[in-house]
Amino acid sequence: MKVNPRQYWLKNAHIPVSLIGDSIRHRFREYARENLTLCDLQIVEGKIHQIIPSHPNTIGIDLEKKILLPCFLDCHTHLDKTHTVERSPNLQGDFKTAIDTLERDKEKWDEEDLYRRMDFALQCAYSHGTIAIRTHLDCDGGKGEISLRVWQQLREKWKDKIILQVVSLVSLDYFLTPQGEKLADTIASVGGILGGVAYMNPEIDRQLLTVFQLAKERHLPLDFHADENGNEDSICLRKIAQTALKTDFPYPILCGHCCSLAVQSPEVVGETISLLRQTPIAIVSLPLCNLYLQDRKPNTTPFWRGITRVKELKQAGIPVAFASDNCRDGFFAFGDYDMLEVFNQAVRIAHLDTPYSNWIDSVTRIPAQIMNLPLGQISPLSAADFIIFSARNYSELLSRPQCNRLVVRGGKILCHSLPSYDFLPC
Repeated sequence: MKVNPRQYWLKNAHIPVSLIGDSIRHRFREYARENLTLCDLQIVEGKIHQIIPSHPNTIGIDLEKKILLPCFLDCHTHLDKTHTVERSPNLQGDFKTAIDTLERDKEKWDEEDLYRRMDFALQCAYSHGTIAIRTHLDCDGGKGEISLRVWQQLREKWKDKIILQVVSLVSLDYFLTPQGEKLADTIASVGGILGGVAYMNPEIDRQLLTVFQLAKERHLPLDFHADENGNEDSICLRKIAQTALKTDFPYPILCGHCCSLAVQSPEVVGETISLLRQTPIAIVSLPLCNLYLQDRKPNTTPFWRGITRVKELKQAGIPVAFASDNCRDGFFAFGDYDMLEVFNQAVRIAHLDTPYSNWIDSVTRIPAQIMNLPLGQISPLSAADFIIFSARNYSELLSRPQCNRLVVRGGKILCHSLPSYDFLPC
């Protein structure tokens, strides 16, 4: 069929009902187990002009029930650490060694090195169909200034392809120093998110109160690493929620990892979730990295899966997303910024296939809300940015890597292949 690239129809596309624009979702019939419906989309001048239930009289490109998803959003990454695994391997595979290994690797973090590795990561994400990324950058010391400068350069370079957000990453005691206040000012000046790592310690309440006050004064969202361990006494997530209520914090808060919630008693979990429901806190689970790190002991098979209680959180109405986290560094030796892989593994690790429900929202619509971006759905009048997979249902989608997916940006098929590892030094 001859197609006018400025105006055409895609017919018989399988789209999750939950990802169709809010204003027209009621028009579409849902298949209960798969949460999919057949749609026809009209693309005009690079935008989705209209979406209708599939009709036999529509003339256009027949997708034959292939799944069509909006582009992915990755709301928790570490672009400054990425692709360092070969030069700085974590041979023990545990959390402490990862920290020590990356700290030594920072000696190599000059502007050229950071730019090359971070740009390579963005090329990977773009090729896989990601449209927005939030990255944490280590911001303690001079290396943080270099990383922020490189991030700003890449934000400008990629502005028409990937939206880049930045979060400061320091331990929370840093905010009790004059340097912490200066960092808050810097993050505000670049339009970033204030963040840090929350550890249980005698000063945790004071640390949290300070960072909340710094963020509130500068009208900044917050983003925490919390409870990335299997210690049932680690309750940083609960303390973050308590501080949010105490300060009446009005801006979005994202908490990542929250692994210890999975090993705590039902009573403790229930109390924490009850607090979370009263706050603007969302949760991002990092299934690949936490499966890799948590419960790792020499010569011992791991017992638990590392992820937080995503089902219980979602059932309580708390937004839950999944994201890449670390890729090819001391914290996780694998990964390629492919959010389909992240979703695939989340489904398997957390048993999200019984039923699939609307869990696909966790890598599309929900991270879009977390990042305050008008993305993550298939909506009329929005840009024609989506991914077409050679799969008709979730079982087919999640059984193969989908290397032949078609990424469409502005109504045109993206001709951008994955970058070769030859561009990275071994």
